[in-house]
Amino acid sequence: MVSAVVLIEAEADKIQDLAQQLVEIEGVPEVFSVAGRYDLVAILRVRENQDVADIVSGKIRHLDGIARTETLIAFRVYSRDEIEGMFAP
Repeated sequence: MVSAVVLIEAEADKIQDLAQQLVEIEGVPEVFSVAGRYDLVAILRVRENQDVADIVSGKIRHLDGIARTETLIAFRVYSRDEIEGMFAP
């Protein structure tokens, strides 16, 4: 499983509509509206790196209101259970 974070700068009046469109894309289970440099953060969970490229380049970047994206592909995903397991006796 490949996880990625897509940081999105969007037109202000389209943020809510974009968030709704993004969560309808297969492979995008969560979208966050955030404060700061970016307007939205989309979490991607897919089978292969190529799927990240297909979603970002083929779907997300073509949505009306997207100004710019930056994609971060995770090398490793840590969860609370995994971290607690590292230190268990």
